[in-house]
Amino acid sequence: MQAGDPGVGAALTGAQSRSEDEESLVVKDLKRTSAQAFGGGIPKRRSSSRSIKRKKFDDELVESSLVKSSTRVKGPPLMEPLRCPGSEPSSSEKKKITKSGGTLTPPLTMMLNPTPMAKRVKKSKQPLHVTKDLGRWKPTDDLLLINAVLQTTDLTSVHLGVKFSCRFTLREIKERWYSLLYDPVISKLAWQAMRQLHPEAIAAIQSKALFSQNEEALLSKIGSTSQPKLDIFQDLLNKHPGVFHPSRTPKSLLVHWQLLKQYYLLDDQSVQPLPKGDQILNFSDAEQMIDDAKLKESRDDVLENELMVSDRHQKREIRQLEQELPRWQVLVDNITGMSMPDFDNQTLAALRGRMVRYLMRSREITLGRATKDKQIDVDLSLEGPAWKISRKQGIIKLKNNGDFFIVNEGRRPIYIDGRPVLSGNKWKLNNNSVVEIAGLRFVFLINLELISLIKAEAAKIAQQ
Repeated sequence: MQAGDPGVGAALTGAQSRSEDEESLVVKDLKRTSAQAFGGGIPKRRSSSRSIKRKKFDDELVESSLVKSSTRVKGPPLMEPLRCPGSEPSSSEKKKITKSGGTLTPPLTMMLNPTPMAKRVKKSKQPLHVTKDLGRWKPTDDLLLINAVLQTTDLTSVHLGVKFSCRFTLREIKERWYSLLYDPVISKLAWQAMRQLHPEAIAAIQSKALFSQNEEALLSKIGSTSQPKLDIFQDLLNKHPGVFHPSRTPKSLLVHWQLLKQYYLLDDQSVQPLPKGDQILNFSDAEQMIDDAKLKESRDDVLENELMVSDRHQKREIRQLEQELPRWQVLVDNITGMSMPDFDNQTLAALRGRMVRYLMRSREITLGRATKDKQIDVDLSLEGPAWKISRKQGIIKLKNNGDFFIVNEGRRPIYIDGRPVLSGNKWKLNNNSVVEIAGLRFVFLINLELISLIKAEAAKIAQQ
């Protein structure tokens, strides 16, 4: 080949231009791959992955879970391998790249799985229902229920004959029995609880099992007139081991046979029919047969005469006691020293205590506790301790009609014959009235002769 050949130069220039075009294509591929890997050359701002600490609604919870799941799916950057000029990726390699790129961004429906939420709700609700159902029903109750149903096959008989730890209605017993049969969770928990019972507790519960109809049929064949012993019931247990409950003992069979005999349930016994005629059954029947009219008409003359005689004797004794009362009063006065004093013509009344006697010679006197600064008519401190008595405790006045009144001027009440007279109130004083002031007792005695004269003069003045 010659150097000046024009065909060779054209080939060289074509090869150079073709190499330049391939280099420009490679540069463009590198830029495109870098743009895909780094988001067009713009760096992303880093943000915190912590969630906002505030309460969210249901729709916000779903959206936030979607965002978190999408941001957490990370993988290597999509970088195509650098190739030499002139080498292009094959169709198989392009398919691998597209497949790998498609797996990195799955659809949102695949990322959201609602089934775990439903499972969590069921798990949170189920224990509450189980614990609520197991609250009143104890393992002993479940064992009693199972034994009773196996013996009687009648829930109504179980409700009437079994004594549980607390009172259950027939509906509750049915619901519990069906739960033990068909609810796997409740039956499993109940079975585990019953397995943990002590053997002695299980034996005690089984001994309380109800008697079945077959057991009662065998017991009722024993005559009511016989005196069976424990050996007879032991023979029954030996002959019929499949009929009687394993917990039955000769003594328990004897006790139940006695109950059957008491209620006339044995084979050779029969319930007596109700008697007919005038035979009285009980007290209520007798009460209905009583005629009230006949009770009112019945009259006992002898009894009325006796009552009349006893009434006459009692009235006679009352009159005799009333006549003897003044004699007993004189005797008591002589013994206690409380006899009527000898009043002079100037004494209107007297206030007699245990130690001192105060004479009332004016129409108005003051009662209280005397001090250096204040003097009063009747100093009650001479009778006894008077530190609870006011300086001016009360006033005794005589009115024109001959009546005596006492007025309470102190803080503490004054008791007249046991009746309290409060501060600012007054009360009438009679002859032999008992006056009590702060624990000190006095008897108020009136000069009846002088008071009668005063009343007569007041009457004459009123007539004039």
